[in-house]
Amino acid sequence: MEQMRLLCYNSANCKSGGNVLKSKIVIAGLGLIGGSLAKAFHELNNFSVVGIDSSEEAVNAALNCGAIEKAGTDDDIRHAGMIFLCMYPEGCISFVEKHLSAIRPGCLVADTCGIKSWLCPRMKKLAEKSGFIFVGSHPMAGKETSGFASSDAGLFRGASWILVPCGAPREAVERLKLLAPKLGFARTVETTPEGHDRMIAFTSQLPHVLACAYVMSPQCPSHSGFSAGSYHDVSRVAHINEGMWTELFLENSEALTEELDTFTTHIGEIRNAIASRDAATLRRLLRRSRLVKEGLGE
Repeated sequence: MEQMRLLCYNSANCKSGGNVLKSKIVIAGLGLIGGSLAKAFHELNNFSVVGIDSSEEAVNAALNCGAIEKAGTDDDIRHAGMIFLCMYPEGCISFVEKHLSAIRPGCLVADTCGIKSWLCPRMKKLAEKSGFIFVGSHPMAGKETSGFASSDAGLFRGASWILVPCGAPREAVERLKLLAPKLGFARTVETTPEGHDRMIAFTSQLPHVLACAYVMSPQCPSHSGFSAGSYHDVSRVAHINEGMWTELFLENSEALTEELDTFTTHIGEIRNAIASRDAATLRRLLRRSRLVKEGLGE
């Protein structure tokens, strides 16, 4: 009976007195990802979306454009069917600790952070203490700009949504998988915290490190008139939120360091071939990289 009550509570098809009940969504953190989630949920018309953010400016902007119905309170948290934590990893933990007594048992709580091995064990302990259900998640979408002003209801269109169950009941994971296409995601991918962090170190964190190192060249300020697509492709994500990425890098330091070591080895091989004017070795290395890329069909 309790399970049916919780499922009904989170369903837009449940009715009371002939009226469809809207499931209440609380979004904590109204930056790029949180703001985009709020706008995407708002467009679905069957969710009551409330937002929480330390920035009054962000909350007012979300209210003014209709992305949220109201600024969230502890009472909204108590009645939420789902809570999305769209903050830095440490901010997610602090938010849940602060509002732990208000999060009801059975509520589905999901984060949107770019690391999981550091976050998931801490969230699981809080979930066991309070009785809420935690599923780790990571929308593979973003921009080089941040904040609510950059948010977009279509941000997740065609993107992957990584789900990290962390021991959550299967029905909770399936609930998010069913929700994914409605928010625009093209697919969901399930993995472990360790598997997530190893791959994200390669696909996301390493490119940000490379972009930052690249634009530190003394040649960068004078690039105008000499640059085209290659420069912009490599440097785009150097427009970085240093606070957030410092936290993400350090909380995934082992996996990221391994990727940096691998990269350093390969770039060193190319550098040495160029310095020694070893055309055969250089051609072999460049061919190897081309075949890897072509083998992926990209």
